[in-house]
Amino acid sequence: MKKIVIINGHPNGDSFNFALVKAYIDGAKQSGAEIRAITIANLDFNPNLQFGYSKRMDLEPDLLEAWEMILWADHLVWVHPVWWGGLPAITKGFIDRLFLPGMAFKYRPNSVFWDRLLKGKTAHIITTMDQPGWYYHLIYGRPSVNQLKKSTLQFCGVSPVKVTYIGIVNTSDEKLRKTWIEKVTKLGKENL
Repeated sequence: MKKIVIINGHPNGDSFNFALVKAYIDGAKQSGAEIRAITIANLDFNPNLQFGYSKRMDLEPDLLEAWEMILWADHLVWVHPVWWGGLPAITKGFIDRLFLPGMAFKYRPNSVFWDRLLKGKTAHIITTMDQPGWYYHLIYGRPSVNQLKKSTLQFCGVSPVKVTYIGIVNTSDEKLRKTWIEKVTKLGKENL
């Protein structure tokens, strides 16, 4: 049985991202997968990595629990909107505070290389936007995907990392949103 953690990076509980998270969970449950969810907006933590890596901040209980879920999982599903080409601030803060040296990766002494401590895990990024995915990729170079997929997850050993673009959200109607919900439910069923 596949162990999946779905990480909701949208700060607004009324957003379409929450409906997508629910759809993925519904699909994954139908497949028999064991699933846990992290709603970043509901966590009590300081998103500011105040001292960078020069001084360690104690992790709040909610972050410790989230990290245990990430370690437990075989597959990580990230759902977030694209804002100003990037991740919402609360999602970036979650990553800054948790994906730390010695936890997610480890620098090797006197070397430019590092150890990837999250090897063996896979991921899927489901991102919503107010432009077509092809446009975001071609014109802007998909900065949020590069940041989360390449510079975070793959840097820490998570591979492969798939990406699904959902958009254009702001001009979508009920029928199109239903199609997207069905698509994400299917991703959950297939544990993608």
